[in-house]
Amino acid sequence: MEKKSSAITAGVIFVLMVIMICAVNAAGGGQYVFAGSFWALVPPLVAIILALITKEAYSSLFVGVVLGALMASGVSFTGTLNMITVEGLSDAVAGNAGILIFLVILGSIVALINKSGGSRAFGDWASRNIKTKAGASLATFVLGVLIFIDDYFNCLTVGSVMAPITDSKKISRAKLAYLIDATAAPVCMIAPISSWAAAVSGCVTSEKYSGIELFVKAIPYNFYSILTFVFIITLTLLKFDYGKMKKFEERAEVTGELGAMKLSEDEEFKLKEEGPSETPKEKIIDLVIPVILLIVFCIWGLLFNGFSAIEEGGVIEAFSSTDAYVGLPWGSILALAAVIIYMLVRKTMTFTEAMECIPKGFCAMVPAITILTLATSLKNMTNALEAKSFVGNAMANAQGLQWALPAIVFVVACLVSFATGTSWGTFGILIPIVSAIFPETSSLFFVGISACLAGAVCGDHCSPISDTTIMSSAGAHCNHIDHVETQLPYAISVAGISFVCYLLAGVFDKAGITWLSLPIGAVFTVSFLLFVKNVTSKP
Repeated sequence: MEKKSSAITAGVIFVLMVIMICAVNAAGGGQYVFAGSFWALVPPLVAIILALITKEAYSSLFVGVVLGALMASGVSFTGTLNMITVEGLSDAVAGNAGILIFLVILGSIVALINKSGGSRAFGDWASRNIKTKAGASLATFVLGVLIFIDDYFNCLTVGSVMAPITDSKKISRAKLAYLIDATAAPVCMIAPISSWAAAVSGCVTSEKYSGIELFVKAIPYNFYSILTFVFIITLTLLKFDYGKMKKFEERAEVTGELGAMKLSEDEEFKLKEEGPSETPKEKIIDLVIPVILLIVFCIWGLLFNGFSAIEEGGVIEAFSSTDAYVGLPWGSILALAAVIIYMLVRKTMTFTEAMECIPKGFCAMVPAITILTLATSLKNMTNALEAKSFVGNAMANAQGLQWALPAIVFVVACLVSFATGTSWGTFGILIPIVSAIFPETSSLFFVGISACLAGAVCGDHCSPISDTTIMSSAGAHCNHIDHVETQLPYAISVAGISFVCYLLAGVFDKAGITWLSLPIGAVFTVSFLLFVKNVTSKP
């Protein structure tokens, strides 16, 4: 009954939005009335609202794509179809082809590891050596920090490796998805050697600093990413949860139900069939070696592609010029071949069994690929509606409040990233604007750049249409909307503290003690969690 009422509500919202778009279009005289205005952000906002109402991502994202196409085409029937199929879905698949290949191959490698018994062996070892829930959570966090090369790689690798351990300690899949998501993007955003550092470097237009140099100088002021780590460690050591996450953790502890919903008998059978296999030769090395091979070959792929793009320079310059959409597929293809050869040499499976794992990996990634394609299509609609111009004009009007500008940049970046579902697209839009607002001789220049990057990560965390949020759900095998709803209170808490830190940085700038903002933020984070624990522990 609840699902039926949610569907009716979603349908009413969609019809009302179509009527409103048609009316505005008729009054304004064409699609140009929508371009460069607040209307450019309406399709993703509607998609997010519908996803939270219906608990269903596919239809919500598609509705957003349809609304965006309707506006971009000037309410033309054939134009709308063309926008959806060509500039939406087709361009999304073409633009993400490298990452889609990487996801499929990663899924196949995970299937190979499961078939060899490596996951089961690691789970058994962890069950004997990691005794507590806090230990399992911290181990997940540490592994996430160690895999700093790329967030997609991080999300899916950490999820597949740590799921057996967190399951044995009755940690819900929603909590696992949060731990994955809260380490993947933040660690990439403060690691100079990562695909994110390369993306940021490519957006920099500074005359005084190179892209990677500016990225490094901005790291100490990336309050959201750093304070998220403080938040996770403190929350884990204090051994409590709040918000909707608390309900999921209590249910996991009391009933043993780790997922968002109880699986049917068919789903449980399918999960067992696709899960870790029990083989006579199962050893932890069958998980460790494939993961190492994947890391080594992916780093090689990123570096090789980077060196191919530059005439001279070192590792840092190569990472600054690399294309992750090319380097990661290169590395993953070589890793897949190496893993298959390793499994055959170890005689943990036959060649036929290894080949059967390839389509299994593809099938496991179909939900993530579908959501990622729809989310990218929605982003293409916001680009067609010139959301960048609207955000740029809004930022230009705030130049009078110099001391508060870092905090304003942070909020704007959060909103843009939340609405569009892309952190890379957000700092691609805002970094040139921020560079024009702050003089490069001012220390607030680095704070402003960091505020842009931190806000992009924050909005990305909160958004149900974000690629990293989708990957985290896929990595933890968690219901996507449940991951979004349980993560929101935590992400918003850290965002609020980060906002205060950026205000303090603006105030402290004149005294030359901008650096003091971070330790104050860490104290605020710990104090906030102690306060929340005290309040929630009361009957």
